[in-house]
Parts: sequence; C-alpha cells; structure tokens
Amino acid sequence: MFILRDLLSLLQLQFSETKQGRRRSIWFSYTLLAIIVPFTSSITSNLLRSLNTLFGFSIPMQRFYTFMGSSTLPWERLWCTLWGMIPSPLVDGRLLAVLDDSINPKSGRKIFGCGFFHDHAAKGNQNTFPWSQCILMLGLLKPVKGRWACLPLSFCFYFMKADVDAALKDESIVNTRFKGEVVPFLTKLDQAAQMLKKLYSYFKVPVLVVADSWFGNNGLWSQLKASDGDFHLLSRLRTNSVLLGLPKPVEEGERRRGRPRKYGKRLGKVSELATPLREHASQYTVDLYGRRRTVEAYSQVVMVKTLKQKIRVVWVYRRTRYVTLFTTDLSLSVEQIIAYYGARWKIESGFKEIKQEIGSARSQTRNAQAVSNHLQFCMMATSLTWIYADRLSYTPSRRHQVQGRSSFAFSDVRRMIAEAALDKDFQTLLPKAEQQPLNSFIHTLLRMVA
Repeated sequence: MFILRDLLSLLQLQFSETKQGRRRSIWFSYTLLAIIVPFTSSITSNLLRSLNTLFGFSIPMQRFYTFMGSSTLPWERLWCTLWGMIPSPLVDGRLLAVLDDSINPKSGRKIFGCGFFHDHAAKGNQNTFPWSQCILMLGLLKPVKGRWACLPLSFCFYFMKADVDAALKDESIVNTRFKGEVVPFLTKLDQAAQMLKKLYSYFKVPVLVVADSWFGNNGLWSQLKASDGDFHLLSRLRTNSVLLGLPKPVEEGERRRGRPRKYGKRLGKVSELATPLREHASQYTVDLYGRRRTVEAYSQVVMVKTLKQKIRVVWVYRRTRYVTLFTTDLSLSVEQIIAYYGARWKIESGFKEIKQEIGSARSQTRNAQAVSNHLQFCMMATSLTWIYADRLSYTPSRRHQVQGRSSFAFSDVRRMIAEAALDKDFQTLLPKAEQQPLNSFIHTLLRMVA
C-alpha cells in the first residue's frame, strides 16, 4: 500500500499547484489505478464507471472525457519521473532497450493513426492488411524478482508516406492529423533512433539495443553510431549476410601500395558457414525462457560491409535448425548474447499485456489527442505495475499454476495492486479532493472480483 502511495505521489508532483492542477493530479493517479485493477477493459467509459463505483468519485462524464482528451497533461515530465522510479535499471552495467512494432486493429474510419498496415502474423482466415494503428514501442528489459520483464518507456505512431501525402492533398482525411496539422513522415528507423537518443540523454549510460532482424541493420545503426551516445546493437543476422574475415595487420617495416585493407577475405554467407562450423561448437549453460538450459553455440568475430565494422556472430544450434545472432559489443560473452536476445520475446508479451490484459485494443477513441493520451495511460500503467512488483520485498506467488511455469505473471501483480488500492485505508494515504462514502456491499463484491 505504501509502495503504491509513494509511486503515485511522485507522479502527482508533476502537475501544477493550482486548484485545477491538484484535481487533475488526483484524477490522473486514480485513472492509472482504474486501468490496473482487473475489473474491466480500459475504454474511457469503463474507466469512468470504475472511478465512480470502485473509488467513490463523482466526475461528470463530459469533464472526464475532456480530461482524457486534454492536450495539457505533462506527459514529458511524467515519463521522465517514471524512468527515475525504476529500481536498478541497468543489467551488467548497461541499459537493455528493446524495440518492436505492433498493429492495433480498429473499426472506425476516422480514428487517428489508422491505415491498412500489413499483419505478418495474420492467420489464414484473417485479413493480411487490416484497418489498424501501427505502434512502435521502446521498452526496457530487466529482471524482476527472478524473471525477465519489459517495461514500456516510449512509443510512436507510424504513418505510411502514402497516407501522409494523401492528407496533405485532402483536408477531410483526419487519420494523420494531430492538432489540425498533418504529422510529418518519418520511417520506423528514424522514430526508433529519436526515442533511443532521448533515452540516452536521460540515463547517460551505455545502451544495448535488442531488436529483431528488421531493426538490426545499418539504417538504425548508422544513426546511433553518428550520435553522441554510447550505443550497441544486438540482433538476429540474416542467413544471406556475407561475412568477411578481419583485415591482416600490417607488419612493421612492410611496404604496401595503396591504403590499408578494411576487410579480410570472404568467409561466406551465414547459411554456408553454419554446417561446417557446428563441429567446432561448444556447450553453454544459459538462463533462457525461465530455465537453465544447455545450448550448443559457436562464436566468431568477423567483419560485415553492411555495418562497416567488427561484429561478434553467434550460431546457436538446435536439433535440426540454427539461429544466428550478432552484436556490435565485442565485450559481451556468448551466454549474455543468447540470454539477452532470448529476453527480447518479453516485448511481445508486453504488447499482449497492453492490448489484451490492460485492454487498450478495445478502445475506439477517435480524437488524435485522446487516442495518444489513452495509449500513454495504458503503457504507463503497465510500467507502473512492473515497478511495483520490483519494489516488493518478496516474490509474488503465481495464482494459476501452469505446467512448466513457476514465476509469477503480470495478472498476479495487478491483483496485488487491486487489493492495495481497494483497501479501506488507501484513500487516507492518497486522499481525493472529495471524500464520499462507498457502498460497502458493492465495494466488497468488486474486491472479490479483482
């Protein structure tokens, strides 16, 4: 209860000291709780119902909808405050930043950020180009009580260039307009670089970017390398990538014509080298997917022309297949490379937590500011849940036992926060502007549901 009070109080300090600012700070903190409490989906009408029923607020509908669509919420300061509340954000002396994008299908034709984006995970009976929002998310990978977790840190809406150009010609198109202006086109790599630079400017520590092969290329790496930050990349290497040996050093007194060679001899493609190198592979014990596993892998430092520098390549062998990973950080061990990339899957779990468990996918908000605010609320509530779990003095227990899984789940932490927030003494720790009595029967019933 006190942990929750301390976290929300720090966020409330980012609002102004005026009467309106204090009221909004209280609404803000309790709206986050209404999202976290596993009562219903986080659509705006349900949040208002939760505030009125669970916490005893009497907010007029129009005023709450105006609050949810406000353009004056201090999101910049709120996110920086949340970043500062993360306990021990570093892993082995570096930040593990993870990147990925996801689509959020919608039904309204005038919802901000929507377009016909390709769904690479669509099933045979699903539309491969659904009407949806494309969200690029930056998260933080860190161990929380013995398990990996992904804490959302920032996000961007991606817009296709064709949609941006169409909106410039036709003023009736509102999907790409924010505050009346057409959103300028940026590629996903440009958006990712901007978020990573902002992250580094706050923490001022080395950042290891963990991403899939779509982001693991020179489009992102060239922007990070040219910046003032200390960045490294860990990703999956494509099977048709050509690997080159290290250039032969020039011996003292040796005379050569022309400039020194940047690359050594051609070693071959990744797929060509996988089979012959397997006989030289070694066994490694790695914390992977919640267990201590023994994997077979081979590591080698090579050169690639796509990134124009040295990289460490790791072939991880399965029974009949293999996975090839690479990193620009040559100081990483093979165990770290495999473990960090295995933890990358937690961003996929993070999207599920935000869209399905938190319920942001069900929101049909249309206004650009309201759409952005709602997703900000959902992502901040997700990060706040993991920060709460990390600050506990004990490891939460798993409520629903699943074979092969012993660590606690995201829903278990939400249930703990619900019990603390719905406690009769909590509102004395985090007081409201107006105290109203709660219906004891409804209060007890909803606590049982939570």
